[in-house]
Amino acid sequence: MKVNDGPTAPIQGSSSRRRLTLGYDPWLLVLIAALVAFGLVMVYSASWDVSWRLYKDPNAIFRLQVRHLGVGLIAMIIASLSPIDWLRRFALPLILITIGTLLAVLIVNVGAEHRRAFLGGSVQPSEMAKLALIIYLAVWMESKDERLSDMGYGFWPLIMIIGVIGGLILLQPDLSAGLTIGLVAVMMFYLAGARIWQVGVMAFGGGSFALLLVRLTQTGQERWKEYVGGLVDLEEASYHVQQSLQAFYSGGVLGQGLGASRGKFGLLPAPHTDSIYAVVGEELGLIGALLALLLFSLFLWRGFRVAMVSPHRVEVLLASGITFWIGMEAMINMSVLLGLLPFAGNALPFFSYGGSSLVTTLTGVGLLLNISRRAPEVLDLRGSVATLGFGRRNGRRRVSRLSGRRRTRQEG
Repeated sequence: MKVNDGPTAPIQGSSSRRRLTLGYDPWLLVLIAALVAFGLVMVYSASWDVSWRLYKDPNAIFRLQVRHLGVGLIAMIIASLSPIDWLRRFALPLILITIGTLLAVLIVNVGAEHRRAFLGGSVQPSEMAKLALIIYLAVWMESKDERLSDMGYGFWPLIMIIGVIGGLILLQPDLSAGLTIGLVAVMMFYLAGARIWQVGVMAFGGGSFALLLVRLTQTGQERWKEYVGGLVDLEEASYHVQQSLQAFYSGGVLGQGLGASRGKFGLLPAPHTDSIYAVVGEELGLIGALLALLLFSLFLWRGFRVAMVSPHRVEVLLASGITFWIGMEAMINMSVLLGLLPFAGNALPFFSYGGSSLVTTLTGVGLLLNISRRAPEVLDLRGSVATLGFGRRNGRRRVSRLSGRRRTRQEG
């Protein structure tokens, strides 16, 4: 990590800002509040027809989402205040519990076509497995230090970790969640110090395996055929994508108005979950759709900035993994509804209805806020005194640890 010359004393006025934000990055707090508020409004608008048909109460789904939000906010606060060092103690038990839960959901739902959830769909272990794996990999990769890129010490054990977690998720089956954890793991491995060719091998192997699944599974074949056909002729696209694009087209630039979507009345599949971004486009138009995209883009910028200025390797990996995971989920969901990617069941973070997704996302955000508290002076609104640097040793890429800044503080 390269450190720019600059004063190490706190910038005047930063202490008052830290008192107001408890040391959290204020930009990140504002973005999270905006995403949560925007998402809650859209869940209410998109769900009341489905809620009426399912529960004879137009507000039932919205009330459930408010409860999920309450639990998620409590989890976020706890995660944001707990010592990061605790993760080193609980990373292994957490991943073992995750593996046990993924096994349990397969056993409990044996014989069912989809074996993804407990309690009638209320609890989805695959959602929680994404964050648990990020936490475990951050701690595990830090412990390997410079030997992470050694084949027997880092590369093959990582393949085994991804294989166990990903394999249990694919058995549910949940192809999108399996793809998500694979991409996040590869990104973290690259940042932690993997050789370029190792990342290439993992990417090639993962891509080949995904293609094999597409070829061998009926669902994969159907989705791929609809995706390729839709690129040539919209009428060949899946019904879901057709209705989604129709919703965006109907919304125009300014939208039909909040609550005025027609697609949510039985035309759009799952308007309050997978298709909620299409409801945003129809009701709020191109402006609303771009606003959601902008918020996620700013979240990516701020999340990676938190990772950049963190003085500890485990925090760099953890913040990068959480930010990449949330941002990737959002981009995949949006791209699918626009017909840019094959259909996947990724939820839109902060927006889609669902307790497992919302609580897990907010817990991850809490850890991100926690990391932003660790060095509040370098996240001051006036600028940064550190930049992300990458050193090379024996052809390897590694995330440095702000060692220069720590020495400066000790010498001072």
